[in-house]
Amino acid sequence: MGPEKYQNLVQMLFEQARKNGTKPFLWAKSEGRFQAQSWDEVVDQVARMSRALIKEGVQAGDRVALISENRPEWLIADFAIMAAGAITVPAYTTSTTSDYQHILENSRAKGVIVSTAKLARTVLPAAHLSDSAEFVIAMEEPRLTQSINARMLRWDDVLAAQPACVDAVREAASTLSREDVACLIYTSGTGGAPKGVMIHHGAILHNCMGACDVLSEIGLAGNRFLSFLPLSHAYEHSAGQALPVSIGAEIYYAEGIDKLASNMAETKPTIMVVVPRLFEMLRNRVLRQVEKRAG
Repeated sequence: MGPEKYQNLVQMLFEQARKNGTKPFLWAKSEGRFQAQSWDEVVDQVARMSRALIKEGVQAGDRVALISENRPEWLIADFAIMAAGAITVPAYTTSTTSDYQHILENSRAKGVIVSTAKLARTVLPAAHLSDSAEFVIAMEEPRLTQSINARMLRWDDVLAAQPACVDAVREAASTLSREDVACLIYTSGTGGAPKGVMIHHGAILHNCMGACDVLSEIGLAGNRFLSFLPLSHAYEHSAGQALPVSIGAEIYYAEGIDKLASNMAETKPTIMVVVPRLFEMLRNRVLRQVEKRAG
């Protein structure tokens, strides 16, 4: 089944998980080496988090902000939000508290999912001032120095509190259509207040279809992606996340731009989503090494 057959992105993920099961899917560095979560493990967490969001009051059409660096939990949170019938509102990790406050107020986000304690220090004040954010789920211990208006929840606790429910969530998500909004992606804010753009399930699936047509010439099986561009941008969100899901590929999450070269050597990706600046950076690095050896 290609991307053209799916009605929504959640259906696509669950169908690929059904086919790939225990095969490795998402890779992240832990204890000095890349370690994988299988397709089955990922959709189990997606289903549990989706049910948890519904328990927290998230309803169809609600918005949930997602503020995190690229990591497995980003994909899990994104698909969990959509599986709950809601809309993901990604935001850049480099934004300011005022930017986050604007995004939360403008999108009327009902909840926030944030990753690290460092990032939480910038995000939580915005959630505290928001009159729409009712809860915050932290992937890591947020180390609060003061209380906030929103309910604080821990990622692991939220997952553990929900029973296995893959089949039920898969069935519930089947009601989503291509016309439903999948995400509300905001600009970086460098040209003024961040502006949100609604992107539908069908638009992302159409992008996957076009990319699959091109990639079919080199083969779609056995591919490995290395994700390093921000998933809060529409480019990486579609080409670096939805596309690999659509072809059943593995996704490795880079540790950061400073370790990209070593991560490339470790993971040996077959496909990377890049921008011209990356090639300039790699070229300059090679030239510096050549000059150093010549000297």
